[in-house]
Amino acid sequence: MTIKKRVYKEPANPVGTVAELFAGVGGFRIGLAAAGWKTVFSNQWEPSTKVQHASDVYIAKFGEEGHSNEDISKVEKLPKKVDLLVGGFPCQDYSVAKTLNTSKGLRGKKGVLWWEILRLVSQHQPKFIFLENVDRLLKSPSSQRGRDFAVMLNTLGEEGYEIEWRVVNSAEYGFPQRRIRVFIVARKKKAGKKNPKQIILKSGILARALPVESTENEVTEIDLSDDADVISAKFNKGSEKSPFLSAGYFVDGIAYTLKTQAKESAEKSVLGDVLQKESEVPEEYWVSSTKLKDWKYLKGAKSIEREHKGSGTKYNYAEGKMAFPDLLTNPSRTILTGEGGTTPSRFKHIIQTKNGWRRLTPVELERLNGFPDDWTKFDANGKVVSDGKRAFFMGNALVIGLIEKVGKVIANELIS
Repeated sequence: MTIKKRVYKEPANPVGTVAELFAGVGGFRIGLAAAGWKTVFSNQWEPSTKVQHASDVYIAKFGEEGHSNEDISKVEKLPKKVDLLVGGFPCQDYSVAKTLNTSKGLRGKKGVLWWEILRLVSQHQPKFIFLENVDRLLKSPSSQRGRDFAVMLNTLGEEGYEIEWRVVNSAEYGFPQRRIRVFIVARKKKAGKKNPKQIILKSGILARALPVESTENEVTEIDLSDDADVISAKFNKGSEKSPFLSAGYFVDGIAYTLKTQAKESAEKSVLGDVLQKESEVPEEYWVSSTKLKDWKYLKGAKSIEREHKGSGTKYNYAEGKMAFPDLLTNPSRTILTGEGGTTPSRFKHIIQTKNGWRRLTPVELERLNGFPDDWTKFDANGKVVSDGKRAFFMGNALVIGLIEKVGKVIANELIS
């Protein structure tokens, strides 16, 4: 399948206005623009680096008007009229890159940013909210599985919202990357009797945007009517499993959850569909025969004897075999932030073509997320961004086509 290259275009007649938090290089904005939304405010700040690379790329593409490059805690207010608030809020404390027993959840350094989102929601009461995170969010932290998500549902519900969530694998909806994320959509609560199962499977915003079918007959109910501090202290203590399943709906203090599976797209895109012409691939992306053995070793199954730093106790560290090379006939694995650089790696992609073995280029990584070609090539000053940083951006980004699908349904809700 040939993937149509995306071109960014501001909507001529916007259906509504957007505030984009934790904006990165603008994935939400691109997808929502295609769905008819106009972004009037954006915020991007990376506390761990002096140079604000992502913000610089954002400004290069969209301009400085309405853009804030400061700690979100210093953002006192949003524009007066914002219909939709969106954001892929930092996921470091929920990421699979961290082991479960080191996951800090809302108490982690970046996890506390939830309260900044809530502060702005409370002040401005947007009609809709659309958030994205890693699916580990539903299981965080390791000591109280699902507590953090329970607190989020409770506190957002207290602001007058009904909330849907869904774990989404982009490849199941026809996109060329297996990127699994949790989508959270909230709207101002509507009067009337609710049918939670119907909302989860048929009538909800996420159900209409990304169709699913149920794999279980009954909806599980979770009582979250206590105060947030009580939930934080007592929720799910002693359990090794989160009660939150792959899809759900929250209203009036009760979360309803159900395991679902995607109604998969008839049209499928794969890794091979995003490749550039071989003549366009820079020389440094080709892997020499001398380096190939290192790639094979790192991708292969292995058992390594290690020693605990504290006790000195020896143990075997085991790793399973990974795909080598990454098959061009399948959707790609999830892009990680460490995808860049020439160093052999267990987690970077490596492909084999008729001309040899090579890594994926920045343009190919952009295409896997649905960005226009060379979207991240230049910063606000016209300076070329390093390939390693461009790969980092894509490891932190989202699949734009999914955002467009959800954005269109929210737009219909706004104007109906």
